[in-house]
Amino acid sequence: MNRADPQGLGRGPLTRWLPVLGQAHPEPPDLRPFPVRAGERPGRFLARVVLSLPRITVPAMLLAVVWQVGESAVPVVMGLAIDRALATGDAGQLGLWLGVLVAVYLALTAAAGVSLRLTARAVQLLQHRLRGTLSAGVLHPVAGGTAAAPDGRLVSVMTNDVTRLANAVILVIIPVSRVAAIGFIAASLLATHWLLGLLVLLGAPLAVWSMGVLSERLSRDTGEYQALLASTVGQATDLVAGYRVLKGVGAEAEATRRYRRASRQALDGAQRNAGLLGRFLVGSGVVNGVFAVAVAGSAGWFAVQGRLSVGELIAAVGLAQALLPQMQWIASASVPNLVNARAACARILDVLSEVRPGVAVPGEPSPESAWPAGVLEVTGAGVQVRVEPGELVGVRADDPTAARITGALLSPAQPAGVEVRLGGRPAAAVSAGGYRSQVTVAPHRVTLFTGTVHDNLTGPASTTNTPERLRAALRAAACEDFVADLDSPVGENGNRLSGGQRQRIALARALATDAPVLVLHEPTTAVDSVTEQTIAQRLRAFRGRRSTLLIASSPALLSCCDRVVDLPVDGRRPGD
Repeated sequence: MNRADPQGLGRGPLTRWLPVLGQAHPEPPDLRPFPVRAGERPGRFLARVVLSLPRITVPAMLLAVVWQVGESAVPVVMGLAIDRALATGDAGQLGLWLGVLVAVYLALTAAAGVSLRLTARAVQLLQHRLRGTLSAGVLHPVAGGTAAAPDGRLVSVMTNDVTRLANAVILVIIPVSRVAAIGFIAASLLATHWLLGLLVLLGAPLAVWSMGVLSERLSRDTGEYQALLASTVGQATDLVAGYRVLKGVGAEAEATRRYRRASRQALDGAQRNAGLLGRFLVGSGVVNGVFAVAVAGSAGWFAVQGRLSVGELIAAVGLAQALLPQMQWIASASVPNLVNARAACARILDVLSEVRPGVAVPGEPSPESAWPAGVLEVTGAGVQVRVEPGELVGVRADDPTAARITGALLSPAQPAGVEVRLGGRPAAAVSAGGYRSQVTVAPHRVTLFTGTVHDNLTGPASTTNTPERLRAALRAAACEDFVADLDSPVGENGNRLSGGQRQRIALARALATDAPVLVLHEPTTAVDSVTEQTIAQRLRAFRGRRSTLLIASSPALLSCCDRVVDLPVDGRRPGD
């Protein structure tokens, strides 16, 4: 750590002594997921989301009003200074109004800084809560429901759609302040000349309505484009995640063709959407420009006729200039923000609506929670595997067959041509909570979380895994050569570790669960042969009398099994 900058804020020698206020807490806030009602419409859900943080958004909105009204008040103060000081030559009045002008600038600058900070805070909190809502909805369906296994679309929804929806909280902060500024401008122009004020009071709503009409086609197309984008991102994610299986069945060309077609459709949608957005901005700019010119032109005409003083003319022209950015911001930022938020809201509700009846709520006791696992049976076309209680059984199969078995064990309720039975009962008829309380499946693909080794071995709410148990699991996975202690950082997605080290941490995580039935799929493909032999020797002793199904092609691992099942490949046994 830099001793000159111990807090890591990038501050120099002239600023490091200043106090740092309002730093974020190191732990994320504990926010409950949004409740989603059956059949809820996107507009209603959008309103609930953006109105869910009044303790932040209300102060931010009030400060934004001070900011925008303060900016609009500058030409009024300047006009008064001209009429009451320069026109009369009164130095005292000049000093007074210059002081007022400085105070206005100080107030609006401070209000803008705090308001923008609170707005950013609200956006971040909503993103966090929305992602928690999606995670809870997909990983832990509502009572009596099951959800399909999350696919690659979730990546797009978790990033793009959540960001767009969270940004909609700005609609209850900045646009309100812009409308307040327009109201202040109208009142000031009414005080200057009643016809100017009337022109703003009648023309501003008409201009906003015109921009709403112009945005209708953009709104519809934005929803279509976001759907195409989510589909393309989902296909890309699924393609990368399932490349091993695709290569095993020789479907790389077909998968590439489908992704290329989806990518082309998304590109066409992006170009079409960009064109519609450009036409909307041009149209709204014309409406705003004509409106501002009408106000400024009317003020000039009244000044020529002697109805306005020089100060009033300067104030009126300045107010007309201040009116233009208010209207433009509503057109160029607020309307597209609302359009994007509604489309994103519909996408999020689509994902959450895919929850179907049949699964217990996480955390609630499951009727199968105390049900003994018994015999594990996996049967299907060319597949016949049986694991007796306490057995360590190895399975040697080709990649597509191994992937089918692992997929069926991960999601027994999903039709895959392979049936899983546990204790003589079909696993598809058991709740997800009851099944997972008995069976833990560690797929071949390794996923680690940002944090420490301890964070990756057990969840923060877990109380069953003691440090001694975790260290024993690390030793069984031969991690002692690179894990100094449980607080060792692993980096983002384990990027501080090599491929073999990541695999061993994932294996230790699976072993630490102490599941009655543990399924391991190729857990050591990135591990050197010496370390693999060590793992094979320690695996049996660590699992003890627990049941273990090991799907692997490694002779070292299969040698530690009680027995090995060779599944046929194209009518032949592996190795024939």
